[in-house]
Amino acid sequence: MSDQDQITVVVEGPMKGENLQRYGEILSDEALAFVGDLAARFDPRRRALLARRDEVQRVIDSGASPHEVRAAAVDDLPGAADPDWRVAPAPDDLQDRRVEITGPVDRKMVINGLNSGAKVFMADFEDANSPTWDNVVAGQVNLKDAVRREIELIQGEGTEDEKHYRLDDEVATLLVRPRGWHLVEANVVFVGEDGESRAVPASLFDFGLYFFHNARELVERGSGPYFYLPKLESHQEAKLWDDVFRHAQQALGLPVGTVRATVLIENVLAALQMEEILFQLREHSAGFNAGRWDYIFSAIKKYRRRAVVFPDRGQVTMSVPFMHAYTERLVQVCHGHGAHAIGGMAAFIPNRREPEVTERAIAKVKADKEQEAAAGFDGTWVAHPDLVPVAMEIFDRHLGDEPHQKDVLREEVEVSAEDLLDFTVEGGEITEAGVRQNISVGLQYVHAWLVGVGAAAIANLMEDTATAEISRAQLWQWLHGNDGQGAELADGRTFDRALYEQIRDEEIEKLGGRDEGRLGEAVEVMDSLVLAEEFPPWLTTEAYGRLD
Repeated sequence: MSDQDQITVVVEGPMKGENLQRYGEILSDEALAFVGDLAARFDPRRRALLARRDEVQRVIDSGASPHEVRAAAVDDLPGAADPDWRVAPAPDDLQDRRVEITGPVDRKMVINGLNSGAKVFMADFEDANSPTWDNVVAGQVNLKDAVRREIELIQGEGTEDEKHYRLDDEVATLLVRPRGWHLVEANVVFVGEDGESRAVPASLFDFGLYFFHNARELVERGSGPYFYLPKLESHQEAKLWDDVFRHAQQALGLPVGTVRATVLIENVLAALQMEEILFQLREHSAGFNAGRWDYIFSAIKKYRRRAVVFPDRGQVTMSVPFMHAYTERLVQVCHGHGAHAIGGMAAFIPNRREPEVTERAIAKVKADKEQEAAAGFDGTWVAHPDLVPVAMEIFDRHLGDEPHQKDVLREEVEVSAEDLLDFTVEGGEITEAGVRQNISVGLQYVHAWLVGVGAAAIANLMEDTATAEISRAQLWQWLHGNDGQGAELADGRTFDRALYEQIRDEEIEKLGGRDEGRLGEAVEVMDSLVLAEEFPPWLTTEAYGRLD
């Protein structure tokens, strides 16, 4: 009997929605057996590594120095220190990544992302996707159709506003971001040999279905199964992904290295071990991305109990010490080992009704992308198609006819653990405007997420889970910091529970009140995240049970 024959997989999610006729195709017995096999083999290690995260957090909370934190987080990996190893050469369609666009896996976004003119489109099951059961399954349908160039969409059929979306002759290279190791897909459970019934890890569900349905097809079309890996905190977690890739490739009869993965360095602990993470994935690596918003969230989250109190979100820019240090080091590590280094997200959404707002914002986007290109990044991220040409012009000018600038080795860069954990923000302060922004953004995003929208346009920015996490994490730290007395605002007031509730109520009324849509539930979720005595680790796990 094969290992797969010993795995029982049960789909508990409701079969509903416009993709009902495609559920059986995506959730075939063979596909679920493949996912179940991955879950049974690798879930024990996943859970052990999540427990290790808690152990490292206790070291941080104890007041350990940066050196002690690194020692607790990083097991010795001698091969990573050798300067001569290199990652596997990038496939042809991943050589030039100068502009990448990201978005959720809904049908219209998949078509528009692939047609955007960017070199890469990252289809996102994670921060830009609300993981309703229909969104998750429909996303797999959309990607399967896109891989085969069969995807199309008609909106307003038979009306004057009818629009027909289909793929252009030339499209971006497709990468897929599965959910992180900490999440589960509650609609699918597996029963292993031990008789225990557990929810399938969401990361393995997203990866497994996409890989099973599309890996061979992608290879036959001259591409491959390419991924973005989120939320990694250690090189051991990277090694777990590497082992998943090896097993999946063997199961489908594909060579080692068919899979390529770009790791988002979006956690301060991952920044302490960039070489180790890249080394673990070297046969499958497609480089690193500077996931700036989650990186800020991770700094607040990991050091929430320390003396560090972060100022308003808008003051934590790429020029503050810890953000500058980690991006400099990222380019150095990647290029030193032959890997791509991709810059961070430009989240601005052009506002055609307010051209002056758009003009100011595009000027900031240009300055940001100029800084990235000059620092040696091989490409960058944008959230809106209108920003593709803005970023493309800058990287075209820096790269010329070359697909990347890996020859920029940044050997002069010297970054220590102390630099990576230097959270000083000169002149930083907490303002009422910053409090209001965090509360309003948090409420609006949680409401959007609850109704199935994972990427929400708020105040000319594309907000996703990462930026909402920053908002609620700052509110928690400001409320519970200063030995529980609350942080001091720039105007001298103390941010306490009464002030939070006052501003929350004022902001919710601006949005239409608690009876508007699911805003009442959004308030409940935000309160649970901000008022809890112990820091809730993830917004998504706190609110997941409320999704339809």
